[in-house]
Amino acid sequence: MRPSSMAKDGVRRLPALGTALLLSLGLFAPAAHAAGAPSATPTGKPATSAGKAAPRTIPVPKSPDTPQDDRPLASDPQAKATAPTAGSTVGAAKSARSFSAAAACDISAFTGKSGAALVQQVKGSGLDCVNTLFQLTGNDAKGAFNEAQMVTVANALRDSAASYPGDNSTSAGQLVLFLRAGYYVQWYNKDAVGPYGDSLKTAIRGALDAFYAAPHSKDVTDANGATLAEAVTLIDSAQENARYTGVVKRLLNDYTGSWPAAMTTAVANTETVIERGFDLPEFVSALQADPSFATTAASFVTRNSSLLNGGDLVTKIGIQLGNLVAHNELRAQGRPILKDLINRYPLVGNTGPLTMNLLWFAEKKDEGNCSLYGTCDVPAKLVPLVLTVDHTCNANLRIRAQEMTAQQLADTCTSLVNQDAFFHKIAKDNGPVANDNNTNLEVVVFDDYYNYSLYAWEMYKIDVDNGGMYEEGNPAKAGNQARFIAHEASWLRPQFQIWNLNHEYTHYLDGRYDMYGDFEAGMTTPTIWWVEGLAEYVSYSYRGEHYDAAVAQAGKGTYALSTLFDTTYDNSDSTRTYNWGYLAVRYMLQSHPDDVTAVLAKYRAGDWNGARTILKTTIGTKYDADFATWLKACAADNCGTLPTEQPKAPLCTAADTRQFDKNCRRDGVAATTGNYSYSFLYLPAGVQQLTITTSGGTGNADLYYNGGAWATTGSYKAKSTNGDNGETLTIANPPSGWVYFSLYGQQGFGGVTVTTTYN
Repeated sequence: MRPSSMAKDGVRRLPALGTALLLSLGLFAPAAHAAGAPSATPTGKPATSAGKAAPRTIPVPKSPDTPQDDRPLASDPQAKATAPTAGSTVGAAKSARSFSAAAACDISAFTGKSGAALVQQVKGSGLDCVNTLFQLTGNDAKGAFNEAQMVTVANALRDSAASYPGDNSTSAGQLVLFLRAGYYVQWYNKDAVGPYGDSLKTAIRGALDAFYAAPHSKDVTDANGATLAEAVTLIDSAQENARYTGVVKRLLNDYTGSWPAAMTTAVANTETVIERGFDLPEFVSALQADPSFATTAASFVTRNSSLLNGGDLVTKIGIQLGNLVAHNELRAQGRPILKDLINRYPLVGNTGPLTMNLLWFAEKKDEGNCSLYGTCDVPAKLVPLVLTVDHTCNANLRIRAQEMTAQQLADTCTSLVNQDAFFHKIAKDNGPVANDNNTNLEVVVFDDYYNYSLYAWEMYKIDVDNGGMYEEGNPAKAGNQARFIAHEASWLRPQFQIWNLNHEYTHYLDGRYDMYGDFEAGMTTPTIWWVEGLAEYVSYSYRGEHYDAAVAQAGKGTYALSTLFDTTYDNSDSTRTYNWGYLAVRYMLQSHPDDVTAVLAKYRAGDWNGARTILKTTIGTKYDADFATWLKACAADNCGTLPTEQPKAPLCTAADTRQFDKNCRRDGVAATTGNYSYSFLYLPAGVQQLTITTSGGTGNADLYYNGGAWATTGSYKAKSTNGDNGETLTIANPPSGWVYFSLYGQQGFGGVTVTTTYN
């Protein structure tokens, strides 16, 4: 019916997977809620670094479990409907999609009658019965709602409106609801119902004119409000938004917060008339000719500002004022109104949804005028207002959050630091690629998806129609800040989870240690099989999660390995990108590690064509048959394991069995339940990273590190407490001198190997 006036800017929308880390006392949740890949940019290709998105800006899909929020978001492409509104919003009939209560309604009684008989049938039926007519299709739709039938009912409403008593005793509500149902059904069934033309336009104008002229249509009562609310919606259904701006102004001007519920609903329904009116040229012309409409709506907001809470009618109607600056003809009216409202109310709290949505219009629809609105400093102001938690894990990792407990912060830091060590075991890199200055990562955590959508677009200038965003930026630029902008998975509470954390942290590590240059450089040839496949592999393997979806795909044998080497964001869906990327990377790491090493050597040097030659010429199709065999085994849950990553470190030589050195191990470490095996080592100045690992043996040993003091369960700076003896701690920039760590007997353990390395 009408294209949205809130079309989004062409911001990069690259798919990434919804994998997530459950950070709560070492418990991890499976990443089983990946949504389909977001839509591409208008060209069908990822946006380039020349656009607003920084290089290597990777969005993450929203979880399908993300709760719906009744607070509006101007940036949400789903916020604006196109078809007429369905079903009743007040009275006995509440929804066009709830038909069971009126299953006995005889549809043929409407489709088989016309003229006075049809009018009598409509007026004599209950509202619930009339409400079921929204579901009609085919011949029933034509029989009930062809133009002649609609004209008949519209004229009946016109004729009865003069004596409208302010309640539904004359069945005005049924007539209005029937007309609404007709517009709705005709919108979806034009071929069956037929066109609506001038005859109906004349009739519906006569009906609405007469109804709104009736003195009792202004009664401030629930009885009147039940019919009035439907009549307000009918204005939009008939696309008569421009003709009835005076009705909308009257309702907004008269409304007070003490109005009864049905009358409040009638006022709330003006939002639809206003919002969708902006798509009609005649509505825009009407507002241009009558500036008092805009000032009346603005006064409605300021007069009722005590009601603002984000999900209220004042917020929702107030946000529509932003559409004024989306039209050249109305921008002069809109600018002072938006400026006043944006600066009048706080950016956070109950007024945040109003101010941030109006700010969205000012920035997206009146670009380059932040000075005029006095909003140029808003991004900088928002960071401390919204992200009240500022926590440093270590010199390489910082967390900014809306709300996280000390334990959640500690567990998040420990998990990410340990994942760092896990990644390097797989990648076998020799340090960062050349010219990469992304020495640290900032993890931004909003409280939930709504807050992410409300604030992140302005704070970080990103698209928020996704589940999070990783920004690599330009790693060659000194001082560049890599950042993962995320939100909590609120639908999993009371469990704490940062949506997509593990997968996206792998992107940071992969970009720093495997992929030379920025994102666009890595997209010169198809590299997605590795980029997304590795992120999946590390995420699932590190967390010890079984990747059910990938194993199920293996059984289908859909793709040859040589085909997966060609995967791009353009030619793949989420299944190929993530499930099959995981399978390809896992197979290559396990079965052909030397080939992976050769390909990574090219990636790390930025020799994309050289890597492509290895994949498509040196390897080509020669592994396809073996890959197919491996897939069958994997489908039977026998996917294999990685070969040993590195040869064992030499045994430590110090006489004191508690003492370790730069690169050595001790075997047979043991302690009884509730007791410790204490250890220490001496670090020279300048150590950048210390790694302590434990493996093998029996029982359950937990690993604790405490810098310059003995490490215990009550005194530690980092810990690794998995359910077995496979523990890893990576300490960035540890202090020089003696440092201490210990193994605690969660369950009596023995035969454990402990290894220390540093660089």
